[in-house]
Order: sequence, then structure tokens, then C-alpha cells
Amino acid sequence: MKGHSSSTLHLKTTRHDLFGTLAQQIARWRLLYRQRQELASMSDEALHDIGLSRADILQEVERPFWDDPLKK
Repeated sequence: MKGHSSSTLHLKTTRHDLFGTLAQQIARWRLLYRQRQELASMSDEALHDIGLSRADILQEVERPFWDDPLKK
């Protein structure tokens, strides 16, 4: 029965890792969505101050939530 408890522990660890990774990914997608919405709500003057144009922001906001620029 040694092998049984070891494989059960491995399966639980794998599931835990999978759900942890999934939760992190969903949190990242929510963060990207919120950041894009905040950028869209900024004034043209504020965008100019950070070196972005309204066209840059519109392009960014139109990206799907799962399109993560850090995952390229």
C-alpha cells in the first residue's frame, strides 16, 4: 500500500498546483482588464504625460483579456 498513498499524495499535489496556477492566471486576466479600463478612463492630457495617445489606448482596450503582453 505504500505506492497507493504516494500516488494519492502526488495526485492531490498535482491538482493543488493546477488550481493554484489557474487561480493565478484568472487573477492576472482580471488585473489586465482593470488596467486597460483605467487607461481608457484617463484624460488625453494624462495619457500625453505618460507618452501614450488615445489611439494607443483604444488599441490596447480592444485586446482580449487573455492577451497578456508579458506572455509573448
